[in-house]
Amino acid sequence: MATINDKILAASAKHPQPGNVFQYGTAGFRMKADLLDSVVFRVGLLASLRSRKFGGQVIGVMITASHNPPEDNGVKLVDPFGEMLESSWEAYATRLANAKTDKELLAVYNKLEQDLDLGTNKTPKVIYARDTRASGSRLVGCLVDALEATGTEYTDYKLLTTPQLHYLVRCSNTKGTEYEYGDISEKGYYEKLANAFKLAVKHKKPQGPVTVDCANGVGGPKLRELIKYLDGTIDIRVVNDDVLKPENLNVSCGADYVKTNQRAPPSSKAGPLERCASLDGDADRIVYYFNGENDKFVLLDGDRIATLAASFLGELARQSGLAESLKIGVVQTAYANGAATQYVTSNLGLPVVCTATGVKHLHHAALQFDVGVYFEANGHGTVVFSHDAYKAINNHEPQSPAQANALETLKALSDLINQAVGDALSDLLLVEVILAHKGWSVKDWEDTYVDLPNRLVKVHVLLRSMFVTTDSERRLLEPAGLQATIDSLCGKYKAGRSFARASGTEDAVRVYAEAATRGEADDLAQKVANAVSRATPA
Repeated sequence: MATINDKILAASAKHPQPGNVFQYGTAGFRMKADLLDSVVFRVGLLASLRSRKFGGQVIGVMITASHNPPEDNGVKLVDPFGEMLESSWEAYATRLANAKTDKELLAVYNKLEQDLDLGTNKTPKVIYARDTRASGSRLVGCLVDALEATGTEYTDYKLLTTPQLHYLVRCSNTKGTEYEYGDISEKGYYEKLANAFKLAVKHKKPQGPVTVDCANGVGGPKLRELIKYLDGTIDIRVVNDDVLKPENLNVSCGADYVKTNQRAPPSSKAGPLERCASLDGDADRIVYYFNGENDKFVLLDGDRIATLAASFLGELARQSGLAESLKIGVVQTAYANGAATQYVTSNLGLPVVCTATGVKHLHHAALQFDVGVYFEANGHGTVVFSHDAYKAINNHEPQSPAQANALETLKALSDLINQAVGDALSDLLLVEVILAHKGWSVKDWEDTYVDLPNRLVKVHVLLRSMFVTTDSERRLLEPAGLQATIDSLCGKYKAGRSFARASGTEDAVRVYAEAATRGEADDLAQKVANAVSRATPA
């Protein structure tokens, strides 16, 4: 009878390593899809080991490249509580992916098996899903080869948004415990969000429709399905949901297009002051926007969503009588607009923590609060409630009808918000609840503070690893002298601020700049980008 080692060798021979060097990063592995067969196979091996490490708990594997072009794809692991893969295991993923031969791969696998002290005979369990990319089904085949070779139980959830898979992983591992999260099904996901939304919004129906651009990705059909459970409590108009043509994914639409270009998708037909939102390709990011006076485009990005959520949660804590029991804080990255940070600290009176870019960093920092609000400026984020916060909310005895109403809304929001990961569908409903309660239009939301004009520029480089940062990626240690150049350039502009950091997903450096005027922000960004180009080898 063939051993597991024999099965791994035989299966690996079907998926040879192409000779490339791979790195598991913030978004897992992500690249051109035709390079991914061996990588996905090896991620399957690691998923099996990860499940064994947790005594047979369910591990998730998501095949997606999010906002990347249609010809790309990617793969990432989801840990038992629905979080991103623990950082120390990223190195194991990288080691497996870079083994050059089948025998070398088996040696790495066996060494990990030995070093990780798995110590369990429990059968490993993996669930997986994919987005709508044409390469997805082929890559699923690579994954299944690894799961079958290692004797792993697996469930294929077909097409899902990334947050839906995170939800299912968390539900699978918390069923029957005090942390039980929901029904282990896609239907359970829709029911949980819809029931919480209807309870949270009560009789304060959102004003007018919200048009949602789904990036021609998996979020389109999933949002349409969610709408069925909302029973007409909100008017959501779905656009850019063509999943029958995978080549249209993220093309001139989606959250990344809107944020990077600071304009609505060409397909947008929204009238003045109409609420619009864009998801990304796997529906874990969302940004809002509208056409203001003189047809001016106004972006309401992750910073705006974070400040809106923090403001409302702070109000509910005070109104429910829980202000002293719940420590609320906001987590941002260096990309956060300086005006947003000032608004949170000065107007809302809440603490702000800055972390390196990447959801795993923000999520970890948010856990230090009872209620931690975290969003990247690109629209990726959520709100996490600690176990103590849940207990405080559920055990609190309201002293008046007003306190009871606020407490009910707070409870509903803790169910509506995806606790595992940033979720565009959940965040969409969260924003709509808050605007309905406040009676705000998008213009009222914009008027809470004035953004400093900013610009994001991408500089393609041959070796992104030469750009080494510190201070939560706000300052460069290497290349030597480049930070001094950036400091000098910033000093020439009123309210000038800029930083450069290597992309986590491609061979590029991202340059962010802000200043007192649009022209100055654009000029500063271009000058810093030029400095970055000069600092790289030709």
